[in-house]
Amino acid sequence: MSATSASKVTVTAIAGDGIGPEVMRAVQQVLAAAGAQVAWEDAVAGGEAFARGISTGAPQETLDSIARNGVALKGPLATPVGHGEKSANVTLRTVFEMYGNIRPVRELPGIRTPFSGRGIDFTVVRENVEDLYAGIEHMQTPGVAQALKLVTEAGCARITELAAALAEAEGRRKVTIATKANILKLTEGMLKRVGEKVLAGHPSLVHEHMIVDNCAHQMVIRPEQFDVVVMTNMNGDILSDLAAGLVGGLGVAPSANLGDAVAMFEAVHGSAPQIAGMGLANPTALLLSALMMLRHIGDFATARKVEHALYVTLEEGVDLTGDIAAKGRGAQTDRYVARLIANLGRESALVPAREYRPMAMPAWPRGSGVKATETREVVGVDVFIESGLEPGALGAGLQSLAEGSGFALKAVTCRGAQVWPVLSPHTFVVDQFRARFLLGAPLADAGAAVLALLARIGVGHRWMQVETLQRFDGVDAYAKAQGE
Repeated sequence: MSATSASKVTVTAIAGDGIGPEVMRAVQQVLAAAGAQVAWEDAVAGGEAFARGISTGAPQETLDSIARNGVALKGPLATPVGHGEKSANVTLRTVFEMYGNIRPVRELPGIRTPFSGRGIDFTVVRENVEDLYAGIEHMQTPGVAQALKLVTEAGCARITELAAALAEAEGRRKVTIATKANILKLTEGMLKRVGEKVLAGHPSLVHEHMIVDNCAHQMVIRPEQFDVVVMTNMNGDILSDLAAGLVGGLGVAPSANLGDAVAMFEAVHGSAPQIAGMGLANPTALLLSALMMLRHIGDFATARKVEHALYVTLEEGVDLTGDIAAKGRGAQTDRYVARLIANLGRESALVPAREYRPMAMPAWPRGSGVKATETREVVGVDVFIESGLEPGALGAGLQSLAEGSGFALKAVTCRGAQVWPVLSPHTFVVDQFRARFLLGAPLADAGAAVLALLARIGVGHRWMQVETLQRFDGVDAYAKAQGE
């Protein structure tokens, strides 16, 4: 998709909640003054949609607009916390499979932070639709909640390919894969294994792996070492906000959500309802997001023009909004916008130039994430049980129930700690247990055997979940229990 002087690209504009309409209007004014070849189609999501009883926060007409245009610019949306409706942001990313979240982290002139002068310039690439954010949660007992962390091989491959494509398009040299693979060896470990294989196919890029907690530490100690950092969804969500704090905070942090068919660019800061309508909103984050949008549609010249007008404005330090201005010198949003427009055509001499090229994103056809295996066998089953029994009594009872079933009870754990056959006197026990049963020998119909075992267990116990333990191509496909 590209913008030319003869035609405009239609973009879905979702103003959002709180200060959203103010920052969207400001950005549209600046882009219009710069000559951006963009036509806007207004749409609604977030608070207004929730008020209309739309639990997803995204009305069908909004989804239709985004599908039709393929590009959206979105302001901040309010999301219920801890209860109620799902996040409209997550809805939009999931519906359109916008699997890649890109968060540039670049030092801006005139915005003083403890890290000013360090030359920070890197990008966080976050997988955007999998992991814990799939939102699959259950109350397993009245006092025990569970969330499923889903990580796919295809998801790891495409987010790493996206990170490589971004690095190559921006002339960057290194990609860091940051994971918790030392603990979560199957899920986080998958990103490490798959990511390293993908990056081996990009010889122009240096790649490294870093444990994610060390990555957080290194971002604060020596942030200039990073170029592109790729992470799973939750880790990327957390560390991209940390990274934004290095260069001025969420008020100046842009973001892009990319998929095969749709791209959505958004400010990641909150809706700030306490200042809505007061003319105090800072549109910088949404403006920087709009520059990413312009580059996405091929309008590199206008993006550069607006970007340098922003740099010059920040350097001069005149008419900045109160959150980034010198103390006591804050201006209203409209004065900031007027200053930005007045500076169009000027170039900053202080900010190093970065040449942007179109990003070569590989297509991922539907069904390409299915992985074949030559052999598979069921070797056991984990049964999750609610019980008020002492672990010793529970284990002994389950061991007895399994006799003659083909399964033997291997271990019982509570909150990940083994409580049968050995219970530490320090283990805090709740009413949710995992009982691991292993088959003594392969069975022709393991599924039927599992059902028969569950029937035995169900006579005297309440079970709420079962996971078969499988072996693919001769390799165990499950995490070992403590002591196993």
